[in-house]
Amino acid sequence: MNSNSSNENPVQINLPLLHRGKVRDVYEVDDQHLLMVASDRLSAFDVVLPDTIPHKGALLTQISNYWFAMMAPIIKNHLTEIPVTQVIPRADKDLQQRAVVVKKLRALPCEAIVRGYIIGSGWKDYLASGQVCGIKLPEGLKQAEQLHETLFTPSSKAAVGDHDENITFGQLVNLIGQDRATQLKDVSLTIYEQARQHAEKNGIIIADTKFEFGIDEHDELVLMDEVLTPDSSRFWNQDNYQVDSSPESYDKQFIRDYLETLDWDKQPPGPHVPDELIEKTAQKYHEAYRRITGKEFLNE
Repeated sequence: MNSNSSNENPVQINLPLLHRGKVRDVYEVDDQHLLMVASDRLSAFDVVLPDTIPHKGALLTQISNYWFAMMAPIIKNHLTEIPVTQVIPRADKDLQQRAVVVKKLRALPCEAIVRGYIIGSGWKDYLASGQVCGIKLPEGLKQAEQLHETLFTPSSKAAVGDHDENITFGQLVNLIGQDRATQLKDVSLTIYEQARQHAEKNGIIIADTKFEFGIDEHDELVLMDEVLTPDSSRFWNQDNYQVDSSPESYDKQFIRDYLETLDWDKQPPGPHVPDELIEKTAQKYHEAYRRITGKEFLNE
């Protein structure tokens, strides 16, 4: 059984905890700012497991920060220039790498999902109806095939404990208005296209991804949360990508596959995961960071 215990937030964070998600913890700094901390927690099938992935939180945060900087000419983001040490004076390097001080925003009640390839729930929908989120697709597509046209397929944000629900563009318009929905679609497709080109130069296919947006005090659209990480996107290795298969992704797929072999009802508490699968998954996060940023991750 795994006895992994990563260096997760050893520094005391004396701020009000607003929200604890499956991976991220959000603290209130003041009326205008939040501290967002990505943990090493491991979740699968919406259950937080007892083991952690070493440095996962720092890797996710640093990958997001890399993309936020790249996309800054396209869209504002939630990052501030306030260092973590200004909010948590005793923050060690680990906390500084996994945490960011961000602007408080009014989150839009939707997720912007972009699909460049037919896989996952989109593939299931296509097999059942020939459509994805109400968009009719050509006949004869194969699993993991690149789509002729990148799809914008939004979902509505579910209440805690429920699952997000795929919606049509028309439903998105009803939710947030025509102008905002059109802006959301255009920005999401632009970000995805730029990221796709960058990733492909470095041997990664971004099959699909999801973005979250908020509205700032100027009523402007702002990219928030995490962006283009192995947790929010489906990354494939170009070297072994094959159509008509389910390509191996840069995330915790190994662990999901393992859990499927157990007699577990996918309800808490979750089971332990073998050390070798934890290590294999950690290596995938490191590889994604290295390929995307061109640098090795250092946590000393």
